[in-house]
Amino acid sequence: MVAPTSRRPRTPWTHTLDLDTEVRAAWAWISRPGLLRRIPPAVRHHLSAAPASTAYAFTLFVTWWTLRGVGGSVERRLIFSASTNLYNMQHNPIQVLVASAFWTEGEFPWVTIAEFLLLMAAAERWLGTGRWTLLFATGHIGATLLTVTAIDRLITRGIIPTRVAVAADVGTSYGFTAVLAAMAFLFRGKVRVAWIGLILVSLAAALVVGPTFTDYGHLCAALIGLLVGTVASTFWRRVERVRNRSDEVDQEA
Repeated sequence: MVAPTSRRPRTPWTHTLDLDTEVRAAWAWISRPGLLRRIPPAVRHHLSAAPASTAYAFTLFVTWWTLRGVGGSVERRLIFSASTNLYNMQHNPIQVLVASAFWTEGEFPWVTIAEFLLLMAAAERWLGTGRWTLLFATGHIGATLLTVTAIDRLITRGIIPTRVAVAADVGTSYGFTAVLAAMAFLFRGKVRVAWIGLILVSLAAALVVGPTFTDYGHLCAALIGLLVGTVASTFWRRVERVRNRSDEVDQEA
């Protein structure tokens, strides 16, 4: 016996939101009495529904704290050993592909941690932990491989200096960009088009104005996220249409 369509679990790739409705609902929630009392439970619910993003943000804090306590020379060695540059990718590709995503350079990564606790947690709640992790990893690995391949060819042709082969390259930005681009499919219509356009225009502008290999990687990551979103949403919409037709036939029989 075929289950009714209404009882079938829906894939998140076909579950879109209306931005105006969401904004009105958020404003109504904010306007209700007792806002300060309701914020802590809402934050706990938000983070508990996104365990991977929350754990990732905590890991970034731990790795940053580790670097602050080891001294400058050791810090540089750790960053180099985890970098997805051409040299490391030729010698320890799997190790650096994993390790590079959990290290950050510079000052305390306030912005990155906030992005994970807000945007990435929202994406994880939409997609589910498994899909979010797979999409993030696909963006990180795919953009890294495309970037390293481009660097290899440019060095071989003498277009860029050989020192780029050992440049430091760690961080979460490729995976983050892929997920952010795919979040366009959480919305519909003009909002989706505007989301995609804003991401692509800003990344393309960065690549034109002051091109670096990371700018190229970010654009690749965004295209990967859009490709995954397009394929997944198209596939599951077709599946749902087939299921609906099957249900109609069963009801008529």
